[in-house]
Amino acid sequence: MQINSESRISHPLDRVYKAYRDQLPLIARHMPDIKAINVRSRIETPTGPHLLNEWIAHKELPSVVASIVKPEMMRWEDHAEWHDAETYVAWRLVIPAFPDQVRCSGRNTFVADGPNATRVILTGDLEIKLDRIPGVPGFMAKKIAPSVEEFFVKLITPNLAKTNQSLQQFLDAR
Repeated sequence: MQINSESRISHPLDRVYKAYRDQLPLIARHMPDIKAINVRSRIETPTGPHLLNEWIAHKELPSVVASIVKPEMMRWEDHAEWHDAETYVAWRLVIPAFPDQVRCSGRNTFVADGPNATRVILTGDLEIKLDRIPGVPGFMAKKIAPSVEEFFVKLITPNLAKTNQSLQQFLDAR
């Protein structure tokens, strides 16, 4: 299922791009649903850095959900390959609790929108293989998979906008 999000940040392209690439752990302090973003590795390449960031969510869950969703399921790895000359990042998310069941990847493109603003355009794909999740009957998995993916896309999309709002707040404060 497609994921799409676009935000306008009232700061110049170079400043937005570098903050998103290099200061995400600090920006996380402005994100209400994120406890922390930890940089696990950073490898400099001729085209731009390759980063592995661990995101740790902090969200109150309804008691029914909390009995199923364990804290380790509220973490994911963000594998990001930055392309500095073209101002975009290709990313792939891995949820350690569901490494073979969830596939999510995409691209964030940063585009100047006048001299003092930047558009952040995110496009991605999410696929959830319910038939690979223990306890979900195979006959039911294929039938409900599109609805589950749609639910998660609707859950994720506002958080993408919140990430960019947090970046706006972070840059405004500096």
